[in-house]
Amino acid sequence: MKQIFKTKGTCSSQIELEVADGKIVEVSFEGGCNGNLKGLSSLVIGLTPQEVCSKLEGINCGKRTTSCPDQLCKALKAMGY
Repeated sequence: MKQIFKTKGTCSSQIELEVADGKIVEVSFEGGCNGNLKGLSSLVIGLTPQEVCSKLEGINCGKRTTSCPDQLCKALKAMGY
């Protein structure tokens, strides 16, 4: 089932996310750096939430204390992963 997560502190405003059988099957961002976020989405498909967060959690963007990759991890954690 797809879930929508509202981001905080990033150029993107939300993440639409689906995890099935313990793996990420779909990710899309609304707003933000289109090419980078399409690339990020493509790279995480097929990985477990734990694999993704072990690499992306805590990344910041410029002077911001978060980033779109970090917000993706927050979304996954909000989903219980």
